[in-house]
Amino acid sequence: MIGMIMFGVALVMLMLGFPVAFTFGGVALFFGIFAEGMDLFAFMPYRIMSVMQNTTLMAVPLFIFMGVVLQRTRLAAQLLTSMGRLFGGLPGGLAISTILVGALLAASTGVVGASVVAMGLISLPVMLAHGYDKRLATGTICGAGTLGQIVPPSIILIILGDVLGLPVGDLFKAAVLPGAVLIGLYIVYILVLTRFRPETAPAMPDDSGLSRGKEIGAALLAIIPPLALIIIVLGSIFAGIATPTESSALGGVGAVVLALIYRQFSFRMVWDASKDTVKVTAMVFAILIGATAFSMVFSYTGGDYLLEEWMLQLPGEKWGFVILSMLVILVLGFFIDFVEISFIIVPILAPVAEAMGINMLWFAILIAMNLQTSFLTPPFGFSLFYLKGVSPPEVRTTDIYKGVMPFIMIQIVVLAAIFIMPEWFGMSSSY
Repeated sequence: MIGMIMFGVALVMLMLGFPVAFTFGGVALFFGIFAEGMDLFAFMPYRIMSVMQNTTLMAVPLFIFMGVVLQRTRLAAQLLTSMGRLFGGLPGGLAISTILVGALLAASTGVVGASVVAMGLISLPVMLAHGYDKRLATGTICGAGTLGQIVPPSIILIILGDVLGLPVGDLFKAAVLPGAVLIGLYIVYILVLTRFRPETAPAMPDDSGLSRGKEIGAALLAIIPPLALIIIVLGSIFAGIATPTESSALGGVGAVVLALIYRQFSFRMVWDASKDTVKVTAMVFAILIGATAFSMVFSYTGGDYLLEEWMLQLPGEKWGFVILSMLVILVLGFFIDFVEISFIIVPILAPVAEAMGINMLWFAILIAMNLQTSFLTPPFGFSLFYLKGVSPPEVRTTDIYKGVMPFIMIQIVVLAAIFIMPEWFGMSSSY
């Protein structure tokens, strides 16, 4: 039972606010010495070296760099302005524009925090100024900003590919349709809501002075460059021309080229973007190294065998296991970040899933869709805090909490659809 006690202690410490990487590493060190002595950690340097030499994980800093550079090119501002003019004349048009821009930012940057902050600074004041309901405005921004979790190229899909031993390119392909369905349901929700309650999202009067043709041209001019980058990055992966790691390098170069096109390039910008990339990457890899030590001790103390034996005896066999796994990940997402869940919970569940003959690609997409809700679920959803940090004083935290609820429900509906009807999404639940 040492492994199970260790797992419980780590979760309690995380919920108390201790730093994630040091919690995993510290708990592993304490229980490892208690159970086996210092000799247990003799091979730890080799495990760390294997993490550092993992070519799949090289895509993480490169995609982060691509996202940070694009965030500094005022890409979001130009997209939101153009799309707002294009759809603003419709009831809910600004909200629809925010969702579409969120989808483009998700596919071109993959950085949730950057997307939410950018749209919170640009889109939220405009929606509030035109009489949008605060809950609808904040919920739309949070929902659109978290699309970076499921729409490829997504950092979480790269991490899951490494943890589960799956080709990242296959994960990207499998995530395209669920991501598109989620975007479509978001837009349908806005259209239905404004059909019955038009006062929540009134149409924006056209005061730009531009003809309809010029508005469409300006929108296309803002959309085409980032869309071309998305097509090049994902197309090179799907066509088999480049690996995800190689395409991430291509994406980084493409982001710099876009910075030149938007006349936002400077060596200072590259330096700042590089520093931000190092900070985020260091956080991810510090957690990974701590999680590696944790999983090693958990396995040596027999925790994995105990958990596997218990889960194999669940009622409903495969379906009971998947439902319990999704519920556990959903609940943990209320309290801890997706990186911790990916590096600690998923490696524990993966051997059981394989033993039951579950299609790991389908299982990974279920996890990715589930982890997306962790950014929205109160009380600790990160997107909620990102948006609150850039919101005007009249927007209360409770407004944001209430606003994200419909989007959480939509995500759960899509998650249930993938679970019940995987063939609709081009997948199967079994090997």
